[in-house]
Amino acid sequence: MKNENKDLVYLHDLSGYKVAKDYPDVRDWDVQDNDFRKIGKVDALLVSKIAERVVYLDVEVDESVIEEGHEVYGKPTAEGIHEFLNKDGDDHLIIPIGLVKLDEENKIVHASQINYSTFVKTSRYSKGNDISRDYELGVYKNYVPDYDDANDGDDFYRRDAFNI
Repeated sequence: MKNENKDLVYLHDLSGYKVAKDYPDVRDWDVQDNDFRKIGKVDALLVSKIAERVVYLDVEVDESVIEEGHEVYGKPTAEGIHEFLNKDGDDHLIIPIGLVKLDEENKIVHASQINYSTFVKTSRYSKGNDISRDYELGVYKNYVPDYDDANDGDDFYRRDAFNI
């Protein structure tokens, strides 16, 4: 069931919205880790309605990352919350827009701050599922280990990881 009050929505689901003319549309571009290993392809762009801009890349994960295998991932987002499990069909993950650099000439998104092992251990989800705040925070903590949760409210997307 879709939550009409959710903050993160796919750009393609917002009528009248498109990629700003000063920025390339990175959908279908390859995504590489900090060692230039392929992680997957950008499938979609996620917009925060609060921040009113793209904050995540939705990446369809390359089979090699899935085959590397890591069924239980990450630390729980809060005490008492169980770890998540990647299931069959969970082949997407999100990357904060500020953690990548764009190689426009070769149409490559380079996640220069994230290594392959981190991507393998990052929780995934099935395409089309809503992104919960628990999932979002779990992934963010995986990418940014020194995460400080003091600004988890409306200021969350003002962090460097969400600025291009």
